[in-house]
Amino acid sequence: MSKFDEKVALYKKFMDDRNFRSNDDLLAAVTKGLGPSIYKADAETVSGSDAKELATVKNNFLIKKLGLADSKELDAGIEEVMERIGKSERKKYRAVVYYMLVKKFDKESVYGM
Repeated sequence: MSKFDEKVALYKKFMDDRNFRSNDDLLAAVTKGLGPSIYKADAETVSGSDAKELATVKNNFLIKKLGLADSKELDAGIEEVMERIGKSERKKYRAVVYYMLVKKFDKESVYGM
């Protein structure tokens, strides 16, 4: 199993352990889109309490990658995903957060799904 496949399996297990349904192909595509950041401990996770980090998620992923217009709905979507994962969860994996945002905003088409 490649290191990439190990990471996808880790994220899948994380989601399964919390009873989050997932599409394996979409999860793999989102993970692949993150590039080498998934192999760096700090970049692999999202801090749900860091406003700067959440702004990066909004600007670099939701607006630039998914092509969504800036709005309060984006902030509310990020907040909803953080709540679903759990505020107390220390490891909010970026791939899982992004996957959940893709599903939330019905943007699977960005990944050819």
